[in-house]
Amino acid sequence: MNQSINAPTSSRYTWGGDEFLFVEVGEAMSLAANFTVMAIAQELASRATEGIIDICPANASLLVRFDPDRLAHTTLEALVREVERGLDRREGAAIPTRIIDVPVWYDDPFTAEVGARFREGYHQDPSGTDLDYAAAVNGLEDRAEFIRRHQAQPWIVSMVGFVAGLPFLYQLVEREQQLVVPKYLSPRTDTPSRTIGHGGCFGAIYSVRGAGGYQMFGLVAPPIYDPEQRLADFAESSVLFRPGDIVRYRSIDREEYDGIQAEVEAGTWRWHQASVSFSVDEWQRDPEEANRTLMEALDA
Repeated sequence: MNQSINAPTSSRYTWGGDEFLFVEVGEAMSLAANFTVMAIAQELASRATEGIIDICPANASLLVRFDPDRLAHTTLEALVREVERGLDRREGAAIPTRIIDVPVWYDDPFTAEVGARFREGYHQDPSGTDLDYAAAVNGLEDRAEFIRRHQAQPWIVSMVGFVAGLPFLYQLVEREQQLVVPKYLSPRTDTPSRTIGHGGCFGAIYSVRGAGGYQMFGLVAPPIYDPEQRLADFAESSVLFRPGDIVRYRSIDREEYDGIQAEVEAGTWRWHQASVSFSVDEWQRDPEEANRTLMEALDA
């Protein structure tokens, strides 16, 4: 986590057929690599270059789809390299983003029931729950302590994908404080929609019901994917999260969960969010203060 955004780059540029440029910023996920990916993607998008069809940022890489009849591959590569070199000269560079309050019913009966169906042969510890196991492998006292740690600091959306609208998240803490939990030994064939999952050091929110191998900790109350775009927050896109978004998890009980479900059904639910900027340099200088500032933006 001490890698600087201003360190010399060694990105690898490769081609996928004649329509895709793949830029690998790092071989492993790091906050600095992910920040570089998001900054390149945002700058490319802002230029609206003729011939670029799509820009897909991931944890430590990005894929650019282009039309070779409108944009020469040599021109595209030169453009992306120029953008990346420009980032190296931006001291204290920050990306504009937003922080979103995410209400979670931790230790809910729905994920617990699914977890109980997939213990023997699927899970490392069939005798307990996913939360019990997560607490144990992280050396924590119990599931309550794990839940407290899980929501104590913000998370950054490192990428969106795998299935429509599914965000992968990385907790904004020093590496030695990361919550690390292995995935299931064998994937489940069922996971409730909006499940909070965790595999390795990554979190995820399952946008739809389906198979999955991440440990299950609870349910996000409102939808994060709205293909019919019924709710106001999905007017421009059926997908809520974007790479670079910051998440503040907030624990709720069954009563608040049911209340949110009623608002969703009535079409009146709105996600609570605030505009912020995020700088890797500032975060590395003082993670605790940077996180406090980010989370307090929702209370302003």
